[in-house]
Amino acid sequence: MTAAFLLLRVVGALAIGGAVVGQLVTSLNFWADQGLTDVPFRLVNFASFFTIESNIAATVVLVMALGFQLLRTERGWFTVLRASVTAYMVTTGIVYNLLLRNIELDQGATLAWSNEVLHVWGPLYLLIDWLFGPGRPRMEWRALWAIVAFPIVWAVYTLVRGPLTYDPLRDGPYYPYPFLDPTNSPNGYLSVAFYVILIAAVIGLVGAGVIRISRSRLGRGIDAADAPRRPVEAWPSPPPAS
Repeated sequence: MTAAFLLLRVVGALAIGGAVVGQLVTSLNFWADQGLTDVPFRLVNFASFFTIESNIAATVVLVMALGFQLLRTERGWFTVLRASVTAYMVTTGIVYNLLLRNIELDQGATLAWSNEVLHVWGPLYLLIDWLFGPGRPRMEWRALWAIVAFPIVWAVYTLVRGPLTYDPLRDGPYYPYPFLDPTNSPNGYLSVAFYVILIAAVIGLVGAGVIRISRSRLGRGIDAADAPRRPVEAWPSPPPAS
């Protein structure tokens, strides 16, 4: 099983990383076809998608997991990072397939196979890797704060940046997802607040589920002989006072 995950992690990293690059190339070609010259602005928009950020992080985490697996070691901070990225990827899959799957995009703007890897197969593999892959020490519940920290920062960044931008393709401010754009709903920011709270709840629940899996015997990800003697914390505990 351990040897199999060496291969699976290589394939997973190549597939997810390739999907990000493939979509970037497709987007660059689409912008050129539309006669758009504000490429730096478009690249920032591209990198502002939670999906893209999660999949780039997933690629990096899988490569790092390969290194730790080959070295037969594990670090507490990496376990928290891996758990966080797993939660983000699973949330990406849930939100896309429930809210965004049937939204029509401009013809040529999306690479079909890449879209499926980024929103379906990538999240599914990260979950499988967390369930069955080597290197999954027991985590403390307070690590949930570390998991939800990045999505909070991303949401603040997105909502602050949106009104400060102008996208000629949309003739309005740029938001990476339509449900975050207050101009798309008669309820304005009330509608945005609803979706932000809903997605925050999903991320919190998924993050709690990821931690719960680490504390159970379900699909035990490491051999008992390699299990750490104490739970992994989100950050080191302060030394006792002398």
